[in-house]
Amino acid sequence: MNDPRRLIQRAAYPLWARDTARYGDADSNGHLNNAVFSTFLETGRITFLLDPQAPLAPPSHGFAIVRLVLDFRAEMHWGGEVEIGTAVISIGRTSFRLAQAIFQDDACAATAESVMVLMDLTARKAAPIEGMLRDALEANTLRSTD
Repeated sequence: MNDPRRLIQRAAYPLWARDTARYGDADSNGHLNNAVFSTFLETGRITFLLDPQAPLAPPSHGFAIVRLVLDFRAEMHWGGEVEIGTAVISIGRTSFRLAQAIFQDDACAATAESVMVLMDLTARKAAPIEGMLRDALEANTLRSTD
């Protein structure tokens, strides 16, 4: 990622998901617990990768997350909606990198990068990213915000 400032800009993300900041997610300090941030990021990834209307993985294949780097940028509080932006950063032979950002009330509360691997669920090993999956990933890359 060339410019980390791009990651906090909504316009950089082609894919969006929503979740709810639940009362039970708040900690004793009155803000959302850090573990909940990972759950919100999962919502963004799953909304894109496992959409029942347009599944991306070929039959008998799935996705495994092998790396997650999360940068906390602001507190989040109970109540209201959370928006999760997701974009593809790069695509390798069997893996791809995603950039994500969590927004609450138009403020960027966190950014993250994850590495996902396409898995052959029968052989239990990494599989090549090809065809329609590669096309879908390429169509959802991080956008320029200039």
